[in-house]
Amino acid sequence: MVFTELPTIMPHMDWTIVWLAVGWAVILGGAGGYLTDIGPWYYNLRKPSWQPPDWLFGPAWTVILGLSAWSLYLGFAAAPYTFDRTLILALFAVNFVLHLAWSPLFFKAKRPDWALVENVFLWLSVLALCLVLPRYSSLAGWLNAPYLAWVSFAFMLNWKIVQLNRPFDEATRA
Repeated sequence: MVFTELPTIMPHMDWTIVWLAVGWAVILGGAGGYLTDIGPWYYNLRKPSWQPPDWLFGPAWTVILGLSAWSLYLGFAAAPYTFDRTLILALFAVNFVLHLAWSPLFFKAKRPDWALVENVFLWLSVLALCLVLPRYSSLAGWLNAPYLAWVSFAFMLNWKIVQLNRPFDEATRA
């Protein structure tokens, strides 16, 4: 099957939104991986015993972002009015920026304390997805439940790392 045949197989799909949703997930996943610097500074941080192994984060984010991208498509496709579609796109755009901001704060700036504060806003953006999307598609709302759970867990992990390693200033970031 040739790539160009896909729209004729599934003519009811809005391929612009499919590619937007896929791009949203791929860019976030790729940028998150690129901005995650697992080096000496990170390895020297004290971490809680319940932190998952480093290899788990990539597959977890891949599944979570894939589910959330699916929810973007479902919510958008079910939204009856331009205002509703704009609201959904705005929620995902805000989430995109907040999701993208965490890794540079934690890994590049070496400021887990700043990343912890940012994580509150990321969590709120995921909660907004969970609360707004069910107005259009029940499944779209539920597809973000793993995202909310993981960001909640990440917040607790980030909080514990801050607690175990503070203060974070010029002297501790070297």
